[in-house]
Amino acid sequence: MAVFIQYECEEEIPLLPCEELAARTAEKVLEEEGCDADVEISLVVTDEEAIREANREFRGIDRVTDVLSFPAVPFPSPSDFSILEEDETLFDLDTGRLMLGDIMICAGKVRSQAEEYGHSLQREFCFLVAHSMLHLLGYDHMESSDAFLMEERQRKIMDALGITR
Repeated sequence: MAVFIQYECEEEIPLLPCEELAARTAEKVLEEEGCDADVEISLVVTDEEAIREANREFRGIDRVTDVLSFPAVPFPSPSDFSILEEDETLFDLDTGRLMLGDIMICAGKVRSQAEEYGHSLQREFCFLVAHSMLHLLGYDHMESSDAFLMEERQRKIMDALGITR
């Protein structure tokens, strides 16, 4: 598993070992979802202006959001890893890793939502990584039944990490 992290903002998330937390959370998601592939993801920690611009450009929504996910694998259904056997172009030729996708997290939203929900910065950051990883694996929350399934997966992952509210 490889997590490539970039900070594209002056504001960092204070006192958080983001690389370690992102890798641990992503690994737990992959374990819980039964992914045996060696995976790589890219994570960008950014500011409100940049994530608003990306949200507007890619989703047509002109507002700040906490996290954006950019899946690279067209899963036919959530965590249906059979597609990996059919398409070798999903893997990096040099490393052999599955290129799962990209995540953008807004540092300001991590801070404000942790305060708003009354939990730690660590919990909020890990939750957003888990949420986004599930999107990279094909989960969605547009329909209520899909939202329920995704929320259950998130809860199970956070419990498995031992990070609760």
